[in-house]
Amino acid sequence: MTSIIENGLSKNKDLNCAETMLYAANEAYDLQLPHSALKLAAGFGGGMGIQSTCGALTGGIMALSAIFVKERARESDQIKRLDSEFFDTFKSKMNSIDCSYLKEHYEEPEIECHPVIVQAAQIVEELIDRELARTE
Repeated sequence: MTSIIENGLSKNKDLNCAETMLYAANEAYDLQLPHSALKLAAGFGGGMGIQSTCGALTGGIMALSAIFVKERARESDQIKRLDSEFFDTFKSKMNSIDCSYLKEHYEEPEIECHPVIVQAAQIVEELIDRELARTE
């Protein structure tokens, strides 16, 4: 997932941060999500368009849900646990989960929020790989 993002997925497809996370997970884990599902991430970029919770986080949650939720969230506590660990780990590494803070500290004109997206992808990838290894 991280390597797909590092190879320019968001630039090549002109994706926002949330879209980048979901598209990368779809490709890396062969989720076979249709375009109609992928486009659901569009409104979460830029902190849901209002500089709130980072789109890389919301896109990551979508990826975790696509992989670990069979029917609905309430079937187990796994998705809540993964969401919490993802947010806590991201916040400890980046000092915030808010788009406005992250843009102020990490965004650059040429690469936009690429470092933020890569960091989020690394965390999600570690969570996914760990959880999938537990079920093997």
